[in-house]
Amino acid sequence: MSSLMTNSSAMTALQTLRTVSSNLATTQNRISTGYRVSTASDNAAYWSIATTMRSDVQALGAVQDALGLGAATIDTMYTGLTGTVDVVSSIKSKLVAARTPGVDRAKIQSEITELQKQLKNTADSAVFNGENWISGDSTSASYNATKSVVSSFSRAGGAVKIDTLSIDLGAIKLYDANLDTAYNAQTFPTATTAAYDATTDVGGNITVTVGTAPAINIAVAANTSLSDIATSINKLGIEGLSVGVAADGTTLSFKSRNDSDIAIDASVSGLGAAVTLTALTTPVDTKKGVLDQTYDAYTGTAWETFSVSSMDISKLTDNAADLAKLETYIAGVENAFAKITDSATNLGAIKNRIGLQQNFVKTLTDSLDRGIGQLVDADMNAESTRLQALQVQQQLGIQALSIANSGSQSILSLFRG
Repeated sequence: MSSLMTNSSAMTALQTLRTVSSNLATTQNRISTGYRVSTASDNAAYWSIATTMRSDVQALGAVQDALGLGAATIDTMYTGLTGTVDVVSSIKSKLVAARTPGVDRAKIQSEITELQKQLKNTADSAVFNGENWISGDSTSASYNATKSVVSSFSRAGGAVKIDTLSIDLGAIKLYDANLDTAYNAQTFPTATTAAYDATTDVGGNITVTVGTAPAINIAVAANTSLSDIATSINKLGIEGLSVGVAADGTTLSFKSRNDSDIAIDASVSGLGAAVTLTALTTPVDTKKGVLDQTYDAYTGTAWETFSVSSMDISKLTDNAADLAKLETYIAGVENAFAKITDSATNLGAIKNRIGLQQNFVKTLTDSLDRGIGQLVDADMNAESTRLQALQVQQQLGIQALSIANSGSQSILSLFRG
């Protein structure tokens, strides 16, 4: 039935054309944006996930920047540390040369002084972005003994987690304006005050233990002087412990920076029974740097302290006390050299770890980007094919609508004479 009021064919063609045009608009939008899901109305769940993950990728970008800044800072500090290794080694060689009898120690000191200045300049110059971890002042209000570098960002169950790499400045610091304070010397034996008489000494053993460290034994020959006994203990190289002869000349005295127990078992005749000594109850400041921390030297009459950065051998002579002090200087420099080497090793390990973390963050970012793409990216090959098909369907729809509309025109021929 032909009807002027209702053209079913045209209505069907128009509906089909509308559907094709809508699909064509969707496909054109995907092609122009590159996204299958570009708004929440396209797919609310996928859009929400992708938006959250894009935010996390940006956070990982910040982590990558933080790692780069941390790596640059650590590299600068590492360069400063390694720059002092050869200088400290040179100072040690100068001190060894100064041990030679008759040498002009004042001239050697002039060389050491320049090396000491070089050490300070190297440490002070190791600055990146206003940070210097190897030369500073622990009394500063802004000082923090631990530096942190952001290493990762993650989200699990809606909870955000940020991990960091920590660097202990106390383990790598070379200079600190806050030096350790003076400490008191203590005297032993406490079990007896009998004067020591070397003429009646039959010899024996001395056992020295500091804290939980293994005990160290010293065999002392008969008729050994207190000075030689003190020298034997000092040669053990126990950090923070120095022994010498007290001013009365009849007892040994010691200094210690260690806040753990010090036990000295002296079975040498004249020293008395086993004696347990306890170091200062209040630990002294340990925030000093490797090169300006103080070591102990016994001159034979009094205690003296020195540091690698300030020691002076210009006035030392060839007498036994001065030579003993010089050997103490050499031991102190060797100790500083070992600490600097350990510090550089630790920084090198952290530097390598940051490099590995940087590579991991890059790989993780790429993985997240791929995951987001799987959710929201458009398949351009499929969309291109679909576009061509929809364009043909649109043309056919227009043609069909034109044919359907032409049916109404044919009705006029029925009324022509």
